[in-house]
Amino acid sequence: MNTRTLTAAAVERIRAPTSGQIDHFDQGYPGLALRISYGGSKSWVYFYRLFGKQKRLTLGRWPSMSLSAARDAWRNARTTIEKGESPQHQRPAQANSFAAVADEWLKRDQAHNRSYAIVKRNIERCVLPAWEDRQISTIGRRDINDLIDGVVDRGAVTMARRLHAYLHRLFRWAVGRGILETNPMAHLPKPGGEAPRDRVLSGLELAQVFKNVIKLHPAPSGPMFQMLILTGARRTEIAALRWSEIKDDTIILPRERAKSKPTPSRSRLQLSPSSKTCQGLVPVTLSSPPTAAIHSSTFPEASDGLTPSPRFRHGASMICAAPSPPDCSASALICK
Repeated sequence: MNTRTLTAAAVERIRAPTSGQIDHFDQGYPGLALRISYGGSKSWVYFYRLFGKQKRLTLGRWPSMSLSAARDAWRNARTTIEKGESPQHQRPAQANSFAAVADEWLKRDQAHNRSYAIVKRNIERCVLPAWEDRQISTIGRRDINDLIDGVVDRGAVTMARRLHAYLHRLFRWAVGRGILETNPMAHLPKPGGEAPRDRVLSGLELAQVFKNVIKLHPAPSGPMFQMLILTGARRTEIAALRWSEIKDDTIILPRERAKSKPTPSRSRLQLSPSSKTCQGLVPVTLSSPPTAAIHSSTFPEASDGLTPSPRFRHGASMICAAPSPPDCSASALICK
């Protein structure tokens, strides 16, 4: 029996036999072997005993499964055997890697959230480079602290706090799915504190935005931004506005378009005096169903008479920079 301490370089150098197959056992990992056939293919196998019978489990093929991944799979198989269970029926090692679990979490727990794209991007940029191929069960509190502290050290405290929230939910979900026994982030405090964003536009600045946005962003974006100022609504609420949602001097949003759990005050947008002067509301069909469109020429000029919605005076965010124009394939506002 060939037994040696295998290394990644040694696994790559070992030559195939002239006939048959040969097993090279990894010293320190009882039963784990690299099986090489005469054709040159290499695979990881694990020899074990269960209920007195000798059995063999194929863990994966090299180089798709690296030496470190094979050792992780060996540990998982041994743990299963110690419980008196057959490792033949356990999930593949790759299925329990952090990348695989994170992908499943995003699909099953986050796909319905509006922040899905942001969460996915931050996980891919900040977490996967460090943990992509690691077995999620091997990630402990120290690993998590090191990762989050690294983000804090580069000055991104807010991002570190958000990663903390994402990972805490991911690990808690993995516990609920039976992938982990415990949540390594339980009672792990968030780093630092988020500074509140208290910069808002003054009345004069807001009037200048209202007056000039139509020049910088013609229809459909410009009129939409003006309506946002006049109503204090969220961008998507105005961009997808429908005729059926306008009742006299009130915009009534259906439950499916209101953020979080709508309340009577949150799902109703009272039109301000300036917004009610808009006489150019016309139905537009860019897609089904049609939307209510705003005729920009009927908006009041920026002046002391500009009266944004009272919602701005109750903490609603003001526009500080013009976002990109909305996708014209969706319901949108357009100038007649």
